[in-house]
Amino acid sequence: MSRVVDRRFIFGDAEKEHFVAIMRKLEGFLGLRVVTYVVMSNHFHLLVEEPDEEARATLDRETLLRRMPILYGASAVRSLKEMLARADRSGSERMEEQILAPYRERMGNVSVFMKELKQRFSQWYNRRNDRTGTLWETRFTSVLVEGDEKALMTIAAYIDLNPIRAGMVEKVEDYRWCGYASAAAGNRRARMGLGKILRNSPHVSGEDFEKNWAATGRVYRLWLYHEGEVREIAETADPEAAAGKTQCGFSEEDVATENARGGQLSLSQAIRHRVRYFTHGVAFGSAAFVDSVFERYRSQFSEKRNSGARRMRDADWEGLHVLRDLQRDVIT
Repeated sequence: MSRVVDRRFIFGDAEKEHFVAIMRKLEGFLGLRVVTYVVMSNHFHLLVEEPDEEARATLDRETLLRRMPILYGASAVRSLKEMLARADRSGSERMEEQILAPYRERMGNVSVFMKELKQRFSQWYNRRNDRTGTLWETRFTSVLVEGDEKALMTIAAYIDLNPIRAGMVEKVEDYRWCGYASAAAGNRRARMGLGKILRNSPHVSGEDFEKNWAATGRVYRLWLYHEGEVREIAETADPEAAAGKTQCGFSEEDVATENARGGQLSLSQAIRHRVRYFTHGVAFGSAAFVDSVFERYRSQFSEKRNSGARRMRDADWEGLHVLRDLQRDVIT
């Protein structure tokens, strides 16, 4: 997630369109997967999947040449081909490695992806508006999310529901600059991204996520609308209008549910709000996953800390945990 400096509202329709276009080009060139996203008026959220280390380290010339036109013009592609041709004529494998190495270092790297996305958009925006200087508040904030369906669905829904929480639209599919709306409109990459969430679901057969969209799209949409549902109880101040009608209030089932939950928000209720865990929790998922992240980066923590997973506050998170124990304003 990243915000515009001073939280200014700089994203109009044209800016959102251009931002998404840059995002898709970088996604294709760098070999990552944007699972879902949303571009708001002064910030954006992305859920991105990195390829594994082996895939990142084995970039060959054929793959690079295939990806180059996604992001670069004809002259850059031609220049790369000429350099590789010289390497072939010289018979030097080392020369080819030196050509490929700078590209290989960028591939599949979320930090590179975010840096280049923000830089390229800033350059375009500054030229368009005859301005100079930084456009963004900070580098960006990120959370490592477990590749489990529940954790991914929770974060994805939180992202796609941003326009609903902001009161910008009544239906998610009406906000075209988010992952679900793009997928619903037929965008292949958006469908593939959301399909990755359900790759282990019985609704999915193989890796053809676009082919499976008829099934996975329904599953995700039901989850999205269930999580974003707003239940309001209308009241009237007119006694005559209210005559003969039962008084509005909570049902016995609602009361029983709240008693059982001890007054806590449910998971679906919580993600209708801003949740700092999703931007500042460092790692998010099951206790086992968060503990594994802690062990991997054990040297970066205090010697006094002997465990990773931390319970999340102020709601029933259904067994999900984070690495960073936030103390206040976790739900606003």
